[in-house]
Amino acid sequence: MDTVRKFKVLVVDDSASVRQVLKEILESDPELEVIAVASDPYMAVERIKHETPDVITLDIEMPRMDGLTFLEKIMSQHPIPVVICSTLARAGSESALAALEKGAVEIITKPKVEAREFFEEYRVKICDVVKSAARARLSKSRPKPMTTSPKLTADAVLPKATSRALIQTTEKVVVVGASTGGTEALREFLESMPLDAPGIVIVQHMPEEFTARFAQRLDKTCRITVKEAADNDSVLRGQALIAPGNHHLLLKRSGARYYVEIKNGPLVSRHRPSVDVLFRSAARYGGRNVVGVIMTGMGDDGAKGMLEMKETGAFNIAQNEASCVVFGMPAEAIKAGGVDRVLPLGAIAQEVVRYCH
Repeated sequence: MDTVRKFKVLVVDDSASVRQVLKEILESDPELEVIAVASDPYMAVERIKHETPDVITLDIEMPRMDGLTFLEKIMSQHPIPVVICSTLARAGSESALAALEKGAVEIITKPKVEAREFFEEYRVKICDVVKSAARARLSKSRPKPMTTSPKLTADAVLPKATSRALIQTTEKVVVVGASTGGTEALREFLESMPLDAPGIVIVQHMPEEFTARFAQRLDKTCRITVKEAADNDSVLRGQALIAPGNHHLLLKRSGARYYVEIKNGPLVSRHRPSVDVLFRSAARYGGRNVVGVIMTGMGDDGAKGMLEMKETGAFNIAQNEASCVVFGMPAEAIKAGGVDRVLPLGAIAQEVVRYCH
């Protein structure tokens, strides 16, 4: 009988309790194996000399050498996918986002060792993130992850529309979904947008508290305004709204006005926020007014929703394989039949603007 190919994980954290909890969580997944734990980067280097992991989980604040310095050394000398394991503190959020810019693949929040009651949902999130990172930038195909819990659809948050969406107006709305590698993909996409760009609504898989800092960083480098979405925010030209971590984001419409709703609910397609939830709401309330974009990321979140948007008249774009960190979500959307154009990352913003004008 074939054995499951296990991804080898190295856990680097100065807290013994965090190392232990992470090890327990990761090894509860049949596709993950923690080959070693290390209390600082120097010990991690010694471990890597003996066996190269597929992915590293890395703390930022550690003795002897900080995580950012270690990350830079890894990326310049021996690139290995790295997942940042950070606190929710403001300083931790800033450092974690800086780590993404330096080559880290994903962010997870540190496990709360004193609160085991949320273990199952947290376990699913962490294991999926680590497996996603292990597949990053890899050209060879690997087995799909095992389903370890029920995978809900957008039905859990919003029923599917029973008729075609509202009549087209003059205003276009752009809805975007991204996951692994999406922080840098979104930066390139949004920095290419002109001041009068159509209103943009985004779901990027990212933990709670980090989305606000991420939006603030983008706002400083983009011509358009970028902010974390708040409930009832209007969708406006020259502005991008990013879903707050751990909350679903829906597009709504009242007359000619588009706005967003922030909503709690279960994990959908194993995520909260979920791209499928945003895309379903766009199909329901936007129809032909919508341009959909699906970017780099593992899994299939957004594939069903993008097909629903296409069925109500939306124009949909998928990022191509060559420019993706992980060609999972775009590939699934293409396979489902919901995509009109497949483009390299650098061409997506121009196509969106061209279509909307």
